[in-house]
Formats: sequence, structure tokens, C-alpha cells
Amino acid sequence: MAKDWLNIDDRVFIVTGGSSGIGDAIVKDLIGNHAKVVNADLKEGSFKDDNLLFVQTDVTKRDQVEHMVATAKEKFGTINGLVNNAGINIPRILTDPTDPDGKYVINEANFDKMFTINVKSVWLCSSIVVKELVKQHKGVIVNMSSESGLEGSQGAGIYSGTKGAINGFTRAWAKELGQYNVRMIGVAPGVLEATGLRTLSYEEGLAYSRHETVEQLRAGYAKTSTIPLGRSGKLSEVADLVTYFLSDRSSYMTGQTVNVSGGKSRG
Repeated sequence: MAKDWLNIDDRVFIVTGGSSGIGDAIVKDLIGNHAKVVNADLKEGSFKDDNLLFVQTDVTKRDQVEHMVATAKEKFGTINGLVNNAGINIPRILTDPTDPDGKYVINEANFDKMFTINVKSVWLCSSIVVKELVKQHKGVIVNMSSESGLEGSQGAGIYSGTKGAINGFTRAWAKELGQYNVRMIGVAPGVLEATGLRTLSYEEGLAYSRHETVEQLRAGYAKTSTIPLGRSGKLSEVADLVTYFLSDRSSYMTGQTVNVSGGKSRG
């Protein structure tokens, strides 16, 4: 793809949770296409560039998000779009007959943490950034969802619920914001290549929820028979789509959540 095809040179985009995983891939893709990027995360990533500004931000705190947006405007002068990428998944099950109050049963703390980070942050960041986009009568917000938000995922009921809520935000707010020429679109990745975010504690919880060992779970990651394209997705493939949605090449798309899963679905 020609680097000038997207024509996002010098546009300014905020990416929440841009220091690792999909967020890191999105940051690098945007920078590679000559955009300017603000990474709003708790910890700075290893990637550095003159057109990348890191602002330490807890995206669940209004004062910190407002500070991040003000810092972005002071540095770059404007904001053209936002990627709501920050999120967390704590694998938990609804009930466990053998251990009703066990460590892998959903509790209130798990619920609150996932909904605060995954859902509240999307509302909070969107509500603050969109003021800037509406003023200039142009802009894009991309919400990172998940295949599990469309199809559900065993052992990830609360996480699936948070992503389902985001899908609802995307549809409803796109209807509200269209009159201001502001677009909102969702991206829902499926099974992707491993990242450092797939920790042992995460794998242990997910394996328990699926009545298998961690070794069996890992073998399942490598099994791609349920994916028509026969492989896991690459982080860069998700990032490419996000970058496309932030560009004017997708200017007649809003309100959709696009599944990036190699053709994998419930069936």
C-alpha cells in the first residue's frame, strides 16, 4: 500500500492503551503513515518517534483525560480522531458448582474493574474528545471491540458484555454525531497472534473456565480449523483497518462494528 494513499499526513490521533498489544500496533501504523499520535496509557511503550507524544493517563479519570486532551492540543494544535483501545479481560465464570465462591467465579470487584476500564473509559474519552471534533465539524472515533462482543466467549462473559456495550455505543452515537460530520465505527478482532498481554494468570483462568489445562488451551490457540483463512490474525492487520477507518477513504462508513476474524463465526 502506498504510504500516501490514506492521506493522513500530519493528522493527529489519540490512541488509548497504545503502549502494548493492538494499541502499540495501531500507533506504529499511524506513525508509519505520517500521522501524529498521542499515546494515552499508564506506562510508556518502547516505541519512540518525534511524532509520538506519550501522556501518562488513567483513562477512567476525567481530570487525567482532560489533561491528556489539553496536552495533545498544546503539542499538535488539533485533534482529528480517537481510538478507544484501552481494555482488560479477567477470565471468570458465572458459577462453579464445585467451588461456588472460588477464585474463578465472577465477583463484584472483577465486574466493576472490567466495566470501568472497558466501558466507562470509552464514554469518558469519547465525550471529551468529541467536543473538539464537533467544533471542527469533522472527525472519527474508532472503538476497539472484540469478536467475543459479537459472538460471546466461554469464560469471558463480563468481558463479552463490556464489548457488547461498546458496540451499542458505536451504533447509537454514530446516529447522534452524523449531523456534525463525525463518524464512529467499531473494530472487532478475533483470534490474534500472541502478545505479552496473554499472561499465565490469564491463561489459567481461561483454561479453568473451559475445563482444560493451560497446555490444552495453548494447543487450541494454534488450532485454526475453525478459521476459514486457516491462521490467526496479525496485530498489523487490525492496525491497518483502524488506520483506514481514521482516513477519509472510509468517509461513508459509520455505525458499523467490523469483525476482523479470518471468517470465523459462531458456526
